[in-house]
Amino acid sequence: MKIVLEELQHQSEALRRINESFPAIDHLKQDSLNFANPLIEHAYEEDHFIDIKMETGTGKTYVYTRMMYELHKRGIFKFVVVVPLLGIKEGTKNFIESDYAKQHFSQFYENTHIQLNVINKGDFGAKGGRRSFPAQLTEFVESSRANSNQIEVLLVNSEMLRSKSMSDENYDQTLAGGETSPLKAIAATRPIVIIDEPHRFKRENETYKKIMNLKPQSLIRFGATFPKKKVGRGKNAVEKAQYYQGEPQYNLNAVESFNQGLVKGIDIIYPTLSNEIIKDTYKVKSTGKDGLTLQDSEGKERFIKTGENLAVADNDFEGSITYDSGSQKRGKLSNDLEVVPGMKLIPGTFTESYQERIIKQAIDEHFRIEERNFLRKNDAPKIKTLSLFFIDSIDSYGRRKADGAGRDKGWLIKIFEKLLREKLTDLIKKYSRAVNGREQEYYEFLQATLKSLNSEHQQVYAGYFSGDNGRKNQDDDIQAEVDDILKNKEKMLSFKDKNGNWITRRFLFSKWTLREGWDNPNVFVIAKLRTSGSENSKIQEVGRGLRLPVDENGNRVHQDEFESRLSFLIGYDEKDFADTLVNEINSDVDVQLNEEKLDENTINLIVKDRQKIDPEFDADQLRNDLGEHHVIDYSGNFNDEVEINGKIISGFEALGELYPIVKQKKVSLDKVRDMQKHPQPTEVELNKKNWDKLREIWLKLVRRSMIVFDHSQEDQVNVLAKATFTDEKNYVKQPIQNIRQKVHVESEATINEQKEDYETLQYETMNYGKFLEQISRATSLQPSMINKYVIEGMKLKNNEKVYINENTMNNLIKSFNKRFNNFFADLYHYEPLDFNASTSVYDFKKDDFVDKVSAGIIGDHSLIAAEEDGKYLYDRPPLRYDSADPELDILEHNYDNQKITVYGKLPKKAIKIPRYDHGTTTPDFIFKIEKEGEDPKYLMVETKAENLREDDSQIVKIQKTYFKQLNESGIYYMMATSDQEVQEKLRRIQDGEE
Repeated sequence: MKIVLEELQHQSEALRRINESFPAIDHLKQDSLNFANPLIEHAYEEDHFIDIKMETGTGKTYVYTRMMYELHKRGIFKFVVVVPLLGIKEGTKNFIESDYAKQHFSQFYENTHIQLNVINKGDFGAKGGRRSFPAQLTEFVESSRANSNQIEVLLVNSEMLRSKSMSDENYDQTLAGGETSPLKAIAATRPIVIIDEPHRFKRENETYKKIMNLKPQSLIRFGATFPKKKVGRGKNAVEKAQYYQGEPQYNLNAVESFNQGLVKGIDIIYPTLSNEIIKDTYKVKSTGKDGLTLQDSEGKERFIKTGENLAVADNDFEGSITYDSGSQKRGKLSNDLEVVPGMKLIPGTFTESYQERIIKQAIDEHFRIEERNFLRKNDAPKIKTLSLFFIDSIDSYGRRKADGAGRDKGWLIKIFEKLLREKLTDLIKKYSRAVNGREQEYYEFLQATLKSLNSEHQQVYAGYFSGDNGRKNQDDDIQAEVDDILKNKEKMLSFKDKNGNWITRRFLFSKWTLREGWDNPNVFVIAKLRTSGSENSKIQEVGRGLRLPVDENGNRVHQDEFESRLSFLIGYDEKDFADTLVNEINSDVDVQLNEEKLDENTINLIVKDRQKIDPEFDADQLRNDLGEHHVIDYSGNFNDEVEINGKIISGFEALGELYPIVKQKKVSLDKVRDMQKHPQPTEVELNKKNWDKLREIWLKLVRRSMIVFDHSQEDQVNVLAKATFTDEKNYVKQPIQNIRQKVHVESEATINEQKEDYETLQYETMNYGKFLEQISRATSLQPSMINKYVIEGMKLKNNEKVYINENTMNNLIKSFNKRFNNFFADLYHYEPLDFNASTSVYDFKKDDFVDKVSAGIIGDHSLIAAEEDGKYLYDRPPLRYDSADPELDILEHNYDNQKITVYGKLPKKAIKIPRYDHGTTTPDFIFKIEKEGEDPKYLMVETKAENLREDDSQIVKIQKTYFKQLNESGIYYMMATSDQEVQEKLRRIQDGEE
């Protein structure tokens, strides 16, 4: 399986902002230093450095990698990427060097590639008595801009940057015109420096000072959080993020990321505890080198000396847990749990039996999700399900054996294996009589999992801990675990290997080593078997599971196709996690809203938004409207209870119902759910009575159609194919090695360039059968036709095999599809087929509408205070929608008019209109209009923003063509950008004007 990257709108917007913010080349200050970047305007000026804020899981690495390609077009070719941790370093390296990333970027930047240079610990060792620079460093510093197709990137972690080897000048070699220090040699290249996870690099820290020693012309930081600094004094002091230009040049905050469905929703799950256990709660009063002070629920304090067992305070602190040592701010227990003042400790949660409850709950949750992801409706591609366990101690997992041959299993792993065997046995029994093909396949997967778990070298779970990576004489099984977690992302996302064997690894364990930087999109369950301290960012803790998943074909699965959620399991001692997380998400916005009183910030936000459609709207109108709805009192305070659409809610909530822009500054209620307090269905019940009123027309709408091109199509495709595959420009070489240029100092004033071949020039090639197969899959052309014209085209290139590579393949696919779309956009029609098929709301086998659908395929947002409506297609409230304007306006319209008998928002893939350019589309709304003595009429509506994008225009054109050629009387179609347009169309249909 190969991951398929795609262009996402928010990432494209981030790139646009960077391009606009990055200074131009300063053509008046250039020199002849070809090993260095050209000088840019505002070089070395910190007030022109750039900050890009993107929430965890939204693709920061993708954006800064593509940014390097973009800036390379301006002549910038040397970049230094600085990351805080080895795990992040490995993840960045794997992404940049991955085949799927190279193939994706080659679509946009032909014949350009990144030469990634990574400096690791130990690369500076002396050889033959001489101290030389690592080859990767030499490559980065000495490469010349004359090699116009290569981008030089140096990847280094903070510990490496601070090391003596980087600042030492005692080397038997010089670089960059005479430099003997690695830091100075890098600085001589005038690099652009990229910082990943900037909150780890505070300006007062040593690492940041080392970064500035690199003398970056420009520094670009990418992160979800940035270093903070206290502003103000005393009680009025607040922590504010420090941005270079006062604000990020692009800001995709946490609220937008969750509300727009760019990351998974989160379900917080924890075991309940008896009141008897909860009462024995201890608060950490202070920590220090001499000991730890605990305060019980009655206010009594107990001092635990360093090295003393916590059982002296309470016998329920099971095991030999002692207080090790610490500082005034942070201490540590013998099980590696960090403790800070204000933190609560519940002795009952330290028992193995309590940990076992969480493990069992996590395993149950894993297989609940795995069954859904494997057995997807309509045989949609399967999705691999992964679970991540954060544990407090390596001992509980298993220390390496003294002889290096594997690990001794710790108590936690023994419990995990026991519970996993029990679960697998139950599921195998459940699916042993499966008759459905997909269920039989799942049965085989479960059997393979149990067999592997019981084997000597199991491959079902894996652990990664600090010190595991790069360890010499590593046990093969341990090294395989480390490689699978850190390097083999595509393997972990796949179900089978190249030999057809099941890949059963899907449970991962770590002691917070994977907390930052490491990412796998298919983590659906995270179990925290111990609190991590009260100072940690909650978003950072859930961050490893926020990315949207990919299916077995490597395609990203978006929230509109499949509502994916992360199940986050914690202990009872963190039962306020959901509230804390929501507050943290809501704090990550540019406008903080006062939930007690209507203040100037809120007024300005609403007025500015409403003036887009009503320029006369002002603050007085807003106050009058809120007063009439009893949302505020005469002093502007929000009332405690307000009735909106028959629901009693708070005044601040009512403000959000009346003015949805307010909701955009707060995370939607269903994005983070405490499953103990607010268990909510993730599915929406269909109003079957109303759907049955659509049955007659629905059976016509869901009948499969075939796209038929005009009679000249076959001949024309042949013409287009021949033009594409015989076009000499599409055949290019894909070099492996490149010409190197070295700089030699001839005197203090003269620098001479000498070009030399350091290796025989070689080129990438690929299997010809795979070459034809992938082009066929992407163009729908027969391999025989492709082969015929490729051979003809290759003759023009002297039939050299070296032209059969991924760059050529991408050129041919892109060129043919462009020619095809340009020619056939208006030269096709639909022909109905003699069969129906199941869709997201209709089960063809049962000849009936389904009972419920995933809430996410109807809309990402929900309106809790929605009014009930007997004509609507689903039970409401809540009311699901994607956009406030025009969707929510259309849905909230009063349809008491007797002529409109059924209406509603259609789920994704409810009709599946074929697109001539691959895939399907479905309109957004359906209305049924009935008038006595006449046949019913139906209005299909596609809603779009006023500034239509190219793909939006294409969808509208396809739908319009489909309904026009469906040739069913009584079906009307429109594209609408506002509720007013829909209501006018409905009026005209009812009055017989259409």
